[in-house]
Amino acid sequence: MMANALDIYKSHPVRSQLGMRAAQYVRMSTQRQQYSIQNQAAVIAAYAHAHSLTIVRTYRDEGESGLLIKNRAGLIQLIKDVQTGEADFGHILVYDVSRWGRFQDVDESAYYEFVCKQAGINIAYCAEQFDNDGSVLSSIIKNIKRVMAAEYSRELSAKVHAAQCRFARLGFKLGGRPGYALLRELVDQSQRSRGVLKNGDQKYLMTDHVRVRPGIPEEVAVVKWIFERFLQVKSEAIIARELNRRAILTSTGVRWTRAAVNTVLRNENYIGNLTFNRRSRKLRRNCTCNPPDLWITSERCIKPIIEREVFLKVNKIIEERRVDITEEEMLARLRKTLLKEGRLSSAIIASTVGLPCASTYQTHFGSMMNVYRLIGYTPKRNYAFLESRPRWAEQEAKLGSHIAMAIRKAGGRITSSNRTDYLRVRGSVNISIRSALCCGRQNRAPYWSIKRRARLPQGWIAAIRLSEHNESVLDYVLLSADGKVKRTINFSERARVRRGIARFETPDALARAIAKLVTLKDRCAPAPQDKRSRPKQLNTKNARARR
Repeated sequence: MMANALDIYKSHPVRSQLGMRAAQYVRMSTQRQQYSIQNQAAVIAAYAHAHSLTIVRTYRDEGESGLLIKNRAGLIQLIKDVQTGEADFGHILVYDVSRWGRFQDVDESAYYEFVCKQAGINIAYCAEQFDNDGSVLSSIIKNIKRVMAAEYSRELSAKVHAAQCRFARLGFKLGGRPGYALLRELVDQSQRSRGVLKNGDQKYLMTDHVRVRPGIPEEVAVVKWIFERFLQVKSEAIIARELNRRAILTSTGVRWTRAAVNTVLRNENYIGNLTFNRRSRKLRRNCTCNPPDLWITSERCIKPIIEREVFLKVNKIIEERRVDITEEEMLARLRKTLLKEGRLSSAIIASTVGLPCASTYQTHFGSMMNVYRLIGYTPKRNYAFLESRPRWAEQEAKLGSHIAMAIRKAGGRITSSNRTDYLRVRGSVNISIRSALCCGRQNRAPYWSIKRRARLPQGWIAAIRLSEHNESVLDYVLLSADGKVKRTINFSERARVRRGIARFETPDALARAIAKLVTLKDRCAPAPQDKRSRPKQLNTKNARARR
């Protein structure tokens, strides 16, 4: 009877056979629910056997919450197959109403079910005690179940937050990095050490907790030097330059910045205090900054690195340096800077004494383009694409989902799926998702530019190529990257043809090409390099001389 569980058949039935064919949707909320999907599949298989149905396809979401649909590639693909007519089944089998989703708006859950019914596909909740037959009674019970599923998430969120607050008052660390020169130590219920947690590690036993303690002596010495040096120079930028000159990296392995130094100087962990609930993000909604009266501070729960008097003196300097001005005054000072400099840029704003930084302007006015409009300034460079950046970021995320789904269908394995702009296949093939902006030139052919951003590793770049004025999609391109790009990749249409950059009309065509590329062999070959990125040949004479 369990032969149906998680089986996939790839036949193509005629319409009269769809009534005997079914797809199953299974979901587990966290990676710790290791048997959840198997248990769901067993119940679904029993239901299919009792109703003479054959399970021909499986859609799954592993380790994904039911609050939102955007991270659930399995459900997204199911709805897409139904809407595009690619569904080769007449039934969708789900364990219960909550596995379909714990959407906080129950109408959202009903909408996705309606999409399936409109396509002539029935949904059955195999573990529920009612038949989803459209009757008044089943509709009432189903709606109650949806409300209960949503309420369960709200109640669980409140209980988890209350428990976190209680443990925070006891001096335990709850999520996040502890900071430079600090380590997370796992302790059992008797406060005995169970070892140090590395970045990415997490505890699994409910009775275990995490405490923070000072790290290696070399990093502790760096923190002490940062505080002492700030009292002398009173500049985070100078300290960052001196740290980088000494080749000292941050806890994340990158170079120091002014903001990173400021974070160290304001971190109360170094005087033994642990603060929780500065910000909160409940039910996968936007992160909110909480007022200070909701903060939970546990004092002297960490062995201090910095003396309290030194910490207070440093932070007094930082606070006195801050000047609060009104938005009208912010714009007035910017106008004076424009009259003096003749133009504006982020670099000019950052170097002008008495002006807030560009990020502060963006926080108050939404974007720098809004700021420029308010003061009557029109920059020579066209920055209109900045306002459409969120829209193209969303399109990049959708393209990444297309590619990931195509690779999984072809038998590939995505080893890093927590980012929307970067995929890693089989631990060796890197795929970066980007937008290629159209850059016009007077009396010359346009060219397209791909920004490097924070990461552009060696491998492949799948890019959405935008049309003129960057208002719509022109097509999609696939090009290789050697991992050495400093800022941007530029190419014209002639250069695209010359360099062999493939183009595709649709995202599905691009996704299929990438899936075929990375799954062509059991062991993927490294990405080919174009003429501009070929490594130079080693001079054998010089090599012998060096040896």
